[in-house]
Amino acid sequence: MQTLFIRGPSATFRMIVLVVASIALMTIDHRWHSLEMVRGALSSVLYPLQYTIDLPIRLYYWADETFSSHQELLEKNREYEKRHLENRVKLQKLEILERENARLRRLLSATPKVNEQLLIAEIINVDVDPYRQLILINKGKKQGVYQGQPIIDAQGIMGQVVHVGLLSSSAMLISDASHAIPVQDERSGLRAIAYGTGQIDRLVLRHLPHNADIKDGDMLTSSGMGGTFPPNYPVAIVTKVERPIGETFAVVEATPFAQMDKSREVLLIWRHQPEEETTEEETTEEQADGNANLEEKTAETVTQTAGSEAENRSDTNTQEGDNE
Repeated sequence: MQTLFIRGPSATFRMIVLVVASIALMTIDHRWHSLEMVRGALSSVLYPLQYTIDLPIRLYYWADETFSSHQELLEKNREYEKRHLENRVKLQKLEILERENARLRRLLSATPKVNEQLLIAEIINVDVDPYRQLILINKGKKQGVYQGQPIIDAQGIMGQVVHVGLLSSSAMLISDASHAIPVQDERSGLRAIAYGTGQIDRLVLRHLPHNADIKDGDMLTSSGMGGTFPPNYPVAIVTKVERPIGETFAVVEATPFAQMDKSREVLLIWRHQPEEETTEEETTEEQADGNANLEEKTAETVTQTAGSEAENRSDTNTQEGDNE
């Protein structure tokens, strides 16, 4: 007698097969990054769904801006005008400082500072996994985003891009437990590594000896080591320094400047080489020209000196003849 339904493998066997397949796929992706194209394609397919999920929040902000009272708009307008004026004054000072820096660099034959290009991106999703600090932004390969690209907000460095899709990208925050960023103490110049802890408002600086020159309130900036993050951007402020007796290293904690749980917009940074750079051949030619000019001037000086000595000798002989 035949049954109506054909019984397949047991649930336990299917679970074992799926677990083994999952482990194999994770191992392949971790070692050879073979699934990066698949991840990018899936992110492109899921982007409309993510955008649709974020649409109610967008509508809320749009409605809030649209139905604001006239008085609130006037107050905001006055506040923005005041800030605009202050920013223009600061911009004028910055332009003066940039011109002065350029002049001093020319005098010292220094290399111009690396230029940086910025692009505004919007956060459209936040990973709810408590063990990961990931966000999704609405910029991808189409806008030139690349893996490892740093992102910042208005206060400081926020994280870096870890996965890039066609229209969207995933970024890891500096507070992620698997993230580390090279930093430098602005006061003492001490270099260290700031590690994420999985908490949005806490970083730790490990392997610092007890005599390290660091204290509460010190500002930590990016050191530029490693080439991922540009130098001299604010990262965090030191909030705790303890030197336990009997321990090898000090306990140092810091709070990030970036508002990682509040910011809606971020800035993507591209680092470009200077537009005008002096090549080695040009430098050699300039040095050769300078040496040639120096030799010509030296020869003229020697000739003039020899002529003056000859004239002085003739005058001396004439005076001796007159005396005789």
